[in-house]
Amino acid sequence: MKNRILHISTPKSWRGGEQQLAYLLEELREKCDNYVLCTEGSEMAKYCELNGHDYITAPKRFSLDPSFSKSIKSFCKEMDIQLIHTHDSHAHSLSILAAKLFGNNVPIVVSRRVDFPIEKSWFSNLKYNHPLVKRILCVSEEIKNITALGLNDPSVLRTVYSGIDLSKFKDDQQKLRKELGIDQDTFLIGNTSAIADHKDYFTFCDAAKLALQEDPSLKFLIIGTGPKEDEISSYIRVNELEPQVQMVGFRTDIVEILAELDLFLITSKTEGLGTSILDAFAAKVPVLATRAGGIPEIVEDGKSGILCEVGDKKSLSEQILRFKKDSELREKMVKGASEKVKQFSKERTADKTLENYLELLA
Repeated sequence: MKNRILHISTPKSWRGGEQQLAYLLEELREKCDNYVLCTEGSEMAKYCELNGHDYITAPKRFSLDPSFSKSIKSFCKEMDIQLIHTHDSHAHSLSILAAKLFGNNVPIVVSRRVDFPIEKSWFSNLKYNHPLVKRILCVSEEIKNITALGLNDPSVLRTVYSGIDLSKFKDDQQKLRKELGIDQDTFLIGNTSAIADHKDYFTFCDAAKLALQEDPSLKFLIIGTGPKEDEISSYIRVNELEPQVQMVGFRTDIVEILAELDLFLITSKTEGLGTSILDAFAAKVPVLATRAGGIPEIVEDGKSGILCEVGDKKSLSEQILRFKKDSELREKMVKGASEKVKQFSKERTADKTLENYLELLA
């Protein structure tokens, strides 16, 4: 009989954590019995339905909804679940509530992707140091080191890098440029990350503004959506950056359009790892990034990309101009990144995750 794993995912939206769970379900389909508990009406529920993964949904009215925790307990008992894997902070919290309120005693594996310390609140201390938490899988060494500061027993920590599908990206097809009316010769800089606070698109815009003062022919694209979308849109207008800086909105065809970029610019102020950077690597787009969180573990400065300090708009703008002028630099970074990204396949991530499951279930 295969091991029975319950994966818990609570967001309604689809971002990096949900994609990592999807890859894991795909890779471990034949190796364990995987079940997903997710929120009613979520993108994860739609994904599981379309791809034939076993799943159930539960209503989640607020972050610590005890009815969701009761569903965890009920499903674990019904399906004789051997291990819970929580894929977001709320899932972790609700699993601890299932133990405290309803007596669920299934061991827990936690995925941690954020590069800030564990909060010093009573509940954070409880949920990270609870005896049922047998593993905390961190997406980078930096996250592992930061998380260790809040643990009574750091031996539960392991680093399991996020992975991507290295085969999915297509060569430059000029699809997006044609759609937006961008000339083939225009040097195109973009980012596909969620428009969230920690991605710091304000610095993205500030660096663009400085670079455009030197070279007005540059074009910048913000590809995606998120909670800071309206603020960034206003910031672009106030700084009179249109049409050189353009918000494209959410796209479902990133694998087709990413290779059209001449430079991937990510200006995060915090970052667990940065799988959008790995996507750029796989699409053979050179990367300019900030030295945030786990990013330096994938972007080796001068080898697989160029790094600047967080918030340093001047240095970022200088490097943008350098990348445009220096085709040899672009080629060198793409070559280094193409080698580096081989370490971050979805297959390797799944194998490392499975190793941790088997150690706990032995």
